[in-house]
Amino acid sequence: MLQFYWKVGKDISEKQYANTYGSAFYSCLSRDLRKALNNTKGLSATNLKYMYYFYQLYAPLVENRQQTADDFNIDVLFSIPWDHHCRIISKCKGDVNKAYFYVCKVLENNWGRNMLLNYLDSNLYERQGKALTNFSTTLSPAQGDLAQQITKDPYSFDFLTIREDYDERELETALISNVTHFLLELGTGFAYMGRQFRLAVDEQEFFPDLLFYHTALHAYVVVELKTQDFKPEYLGQLSFYVSAINHQFKKNTDNPTIGLLICKNKNNIVAQYSLENYTQPLGISEYQLSTFMPEQLKNTLPTIEEIEANLKRYEH
Repeated sequence: MLQFYWKVGKDISEKQYANTYGSAFYSCLSRDLRKALNNTKGLSATNLKYMYYFYQLYAPLVENRQQTADDFNIDVLFSIPWDHHCRIISKCKGDVNKAYFYVCKVLENNWGRNMLLNYLDSNLYERQGKALTNFSTTLSPAQGDLAQQITKDPYSFDFLTIREDYDERELETALISNVTHFLLELGTGFAYMGRQFRLAVDEQEFFPDLLFYHTALHAYVVVELKTQDFKPEYLGQLSFYVSAINHQFKKNTDNPTIGLLICKNKNNIVAQYSLENYTQPLGISEYQLSTFMPEQLKNTLPTIEEIEANLKRYEH
């Protein structure tokens, strides 16, 4: 079906039908095609326009295949649902690299429509792989490139509802309470290992905020959350956690542990200068929140104990 849509779009484009016959062209073509093809579905005027947009958007990649990315494959275009294509075409506004990025992500991760819309709305393309890191100097080229691509900047925590004057523990609790959404935002390959993960070092205890294992990197990923602006000393703490995980949990088959600091804001120059001092692979990103719970509303909500007490009354 998609190959048919591609050919229809190609004919409309190459023969300049829309320019020749004006605004009524798509309505006339829709009527004629449905008559000729026994009222076959999918031939509305709107859908025909999308066939034209479909071809127009990706034709440069096909025509200049030798000059485009080595991983471009036209068969990928014919491997995801048409409705997904329409959503991507509408959101990407003629940006072929952005559109193809989402096409590949849909195929790679088997995104449904709602998941695709979520990532389109949260500007994943602009955020993917954008964290400030020192991976190019602390990891092998292949591992460094892959590690960079699993990062985002900023991370979007729009799925959280949290009071405005929150602290780090509340943010951490909210993320773990919504761990499914959190893992989706982190991206494919992250396996949750624990919160406030206990590290015992020479009779002292330390507790990094979150620990993950990344199945594609074959490496642990330590995540530290800071509800304040970036400070250089935060990297010292994170670097220590990375070193401790390497000593105590990393196996010979694992790649070096990575540290990721996610803070409220950062000065990119200060952050870049700070990273240059470390030999551990570290990255720095920001996060965004959009929904806050008014304090007065939070104070009016019943506690867990009150809810349980009321339920017991109803039981009796």
